[in-house]
Amino acid sequence: MERLGPLDALFVNAEDGVSHMHIGSCAIFAGPPPLFAEVVGLIAGKLDLLPRYRQRLRRVPGGLTHPVWVDDANFQLDYHVRHSALPPPGGETELENLMGRLMSQELDRDRPLWEAWVVDGLSDDRWALISKVHHCMVDGVAGTDMMAVLLDPARDAAVPTPASWSPAREPSDAELALGAAWELAGLPIRQLRAFAGNVRRPRAALRQVADVVAGARSLANYARPAPPVSIEGSIGPHRRYAAARCTLDDAKAIRAALGGSVNDVVLAVIAGAFRDVLSTRGEAVDDTTLRTLVPVSTRAPGDASRNNQVSLMIAELPIAVSDPRERLTAVHAELARLKAAHQVEAGAAATAIASFSPPVLQALAVRALTATLRRMPQHNINTVTTNVAGPQYPLYALGRGMLEYLPFVPLSSGVRIGVAVLSYNGHLTFGITGDYDAAPDVHFMAERIEAQMTTLREHADLAAPRRRARKATSGRSR
Repeated sequence: MERLGPLDALFVNAEDGVSHMHIGSCAIFAGPPPLFAEVVGLIAGKLDLLPRYRQRLRRVPGGLTHPVWVDDANFQLDYHVRHSALPPPGGETELENLMGRLMSQELDRDRPLWEAWVVDGLSDDRWALISKVHHCMVDGVAGTDMMAVLLDPARDAAVPTPASWSPAREPSDAELALGAAWELAGLPIRQLRAFAGNVRRPRAALRQVADVVAGARSLANYARPAPPVSIEGSIGPHRRYAAARCTLDDAKAIRAALGGSVNDVVLAVIAGAFRDVLSTRGEAVDDTTLRTLVPVSTRAPGDASRNNQVSLMIAELPIAVSDPRERLTAVHAELARLKAAHQVEAGAAATAIASFSPPVLQALAVRALTATLRRMPQHNINTVTTNVAGPQYPLYALGRGMLEYLPFVPLSSGVRIGVAVLSYNGHLTFGITGDYDAAPDVHFMAERIEAQMTTLREHADLAAPRRRARKATSGRSR
């Protein structure tokens, strides 16, 4: 029996029927489609490697501490794995419409918090596997690790035989209450140990405190409302979805020729697409910026734990900059400024501090804030942008190669469009989530992302010869 951490519990408590807290993906495979029973058998054979997939949440009486994970005695794999088919012609639009509908439905809290759909009917002899997992189970990085577990790096990998499984005994209400009381009683001891550890390392502790204070001060600058734009405001429960695509080599070529990092290129392209979207909506863009929440993984290399380990930065996307190269330069400078401001350290410290506060107060605070934001949406953050590095080698399911890996990011109150970016085997895919009523132009957003990447690549191709010439001249002068 494992208990949710503060960040995992936040994703549970923030869900309110409108803000759905599940992440998702759509894996597209080369055909022919396997039998549905074959896919169910593949998942069944891998469940021992994914223990959380057979567990459900159990709340502690009185909400004294965060919920715990318990084995689901009524687990039925057939409930979680479903079969669907696209209407003709089975193209990208039909698949994206299905993604939007599926991601509009919250997961059943009385069952393990995941679902998957085997999708037939794709054009060009393809099929898809759509996955939906609650954010309290995994973060973006851990989510891609789970897909890597489910799939295989070898085309001819054998399908494992499902092992026998029996659910562990579920604790009684009395046992849960006793465990909660014991945990609360130990809270002062944990606080004292943390304080003692800092006393033993005073210089490191002081440096850490200075970084956290600087980061908190930087985050506090965003307490004032952002300039009003139509991509922020109240949302409903229904979603639209669209995807954009490019190659990782394109982003690397732009980085090499124009400077910055691959992440800088990604954010510059998204900023340019938002500029196009807002301009098309008739909004002024030359004197404004967009604030985006950027989740940042704090997971150590090799850490395969299933909990959320993320912090955040709040970046300003320079949509007022019309020139693509200048926009990339501005994004690079903004991210460098944010790293120096230690926002990530401040966010991580807030999560650490939460672990030393009573869970019941945390839950009440999150629910109260969520209810307030539903009536009065926040105006501090305009959008959310995530970027996760996926496997850079081909993966297979039942001998079929995975061609594409499309990500999905949830929306929260006040954010009407969000973008998730995922790299896989030399490709970059952008998953655009939009509120169904307030963001009908997510497909146009996807088109503009691809167009912005093409424009930057053209600038890079023009700049590359001059850059090589400067290097050659510099080498001769030495």
